[in-house]
Amino acid sequence: MAVKTRMIRIDQGGIAPAGALLISDVLRRDGVLVYPTETFYGLGVLASSGEAVKRIYRLKRRDRGKPLSIVIADTAMAEESAASIPPLFRVLAREFWPGPLTLVLKARPVFPADMLGPGGTLAMRVPGVPWLRELIHSLGEPITATSANLSGEGEISDPERVVREFRGKADLIVDGGPTPGGLPSTIVDLTSAEPRILRAGAVPAAALRKYF
Repeated sequence: MAVKTRMIRIDQGGIAPAGALLISDVLRRDGVLVYPTETFYGLGVLASSGEAVKRIYRLKRRDRGKPLSIVIADTAMAEESAASIPPLFRVLAREFWPGPLTLVLKARPVFPADMLGPGGTLAMRVPGVPWLRELIHSLGEPITATSANLSGEGEISDPERVVREFRGKADLIVDGGPTPGGLPSTIVDLTSAEPRILRAGAVPAAALRKYF
């Protein structure tokens, strides 16, 4: 069933207070947000909402066996979201956050099981977009960070394509103009004794190897 999609535009100066309030209201009502990041456009819902998370899977036609990642405001929110924090986490977070490095940790039991990886793991990062960090901080909880595309299709950096794909599907589209694109975030699993790079991306493996 089609939904009424609202749209707002933002510029380099950030988002107006009225726009931030609208986004917060949409998310708190289990709405789906399409928003720009420092790489591509993403799909956001409150990560704590089981019903909203199910909407993401349906909208993307995503296999329920594929976990969703989150974006958080800061390292304090990471510690609130994770069941345990290894020492290497703080080293990598200090060096690469905010930015396109996603770290996988054991999750606290406050998230829908649908979005977690094997063993209750959760992938998270602090985005490099200031207004997005401020929004998440004001919400007081993470939002999902899966790419705004149908499963199996490429990521989207063009706002016009975002509108074509998600008008009538998402509740709100934030048009921030073309995003930089490039590589997606690098994903590093910190849940075992030996850290593993699960996906190569914007942070080169060579930059990480000095730490593990």
